Amino acid sequence: MPDPRDRAEPAQPSLGHSTSTAERGSFCLAVCSCGWTGPARRSRDLARKDAVRHTAA
Repeated sequence: MPDPRDRAEPAQPSLGHSTSTAERGSFCLAVCSCGWTGPARRSRDLARKDAVRHTAA
């Protein structure tokens, strides 16, 4: 069952970017609707922060 905290919320509204996190084995990574993916992390919290940084840029 997906963890409800895996949805990353953008720091501010962005145009066309919808981010979330995805599980890949024991790793978690941030993904965006624009095609961007963050680095694989063992920490969900770090993956969520990657997503927030992406949408804030």
